[in-house]
Amino acid sequence: MVNKLYPDAESALEGLLFDGMHLCAGGFGLCGIPERLIDAIRDSGVKDLTIASNNAGIDGEGLGKLLRTRQVKKMISSYVGENKEFERQYLAGELEVEFCPQGTLAERCRAGGAGIPGFYTKTGVGTAVAEGKEVKNFDGQDYILERGIFADVAVIKGWKADESGNLIFRKTARNFNQPMATAAKICVAEVEEVVPTGSLDPDAIHLPGIYVKRMIIGAPYDKKIEFRTVRQKEAA
Repeated sequence: MVNKLYPDAESALEGLLFDGMHLCAGGFGLCGIPERLIDAIRDSGVKDLTIASNNAGIDGEGLGKLLRTRQVKKMISSYVGENKEFERQYLAGELEVEFCPQGTLAERCRAGGAGIPGFYTKTGVGTAVAEGKEVKNFDGQDYILERGIFADVAVIKGWKADESGNLIFRKTARNFNQPMATAAKICVAEVEEVVPTGSLDPDAIHLPGIYVKRMIIGAPYDKKIEFRTVRQKEAA
């Protein structure tokens, strides 16, 4: 059996990073993001990155760390509203942004993983999303052509994996990690726990190990919250 487990994020990414590369990064907000791998990408100094991710984290957290160090050339994202540095760079013309509806982004990654170069969807027809894209009519309805996403490397976060790389995500952390993992030539996963092969119920596997080339154990984690909302105390 091939040993997929590496001692740390730096060694897991060794030989994979280069300037101008295209990355897929899993997660949703600060939930299910590959924190250790993002830190290692930052520390490597690699630049001019194109990153497909649901969002760019927040200021100083998640992919926001790579924005702060000016390592990102282009973001392909569906939601970026919580990052002031993202906003500043975009408005200043320092960052290229390709906005993509959330479901379309997930399907573009899924298509890439399935070897599908493009697909037609009604989402975005008649809006700015359709600008510059082919429009085709099917049965009296217009659809726009969206391209599948094919990245050099995917970095994802999982909950539990076995030694073969079969992986389980936990609840909301499953968002975008699964399709992102399949849309790249090489997938590197960080997980909270690795168990012996055969320990996981085959019916519970979310991502087959064939997609996972390298793994690290990233635990323990601090559970970060984007917006902390508390209830006002009632008067006694």
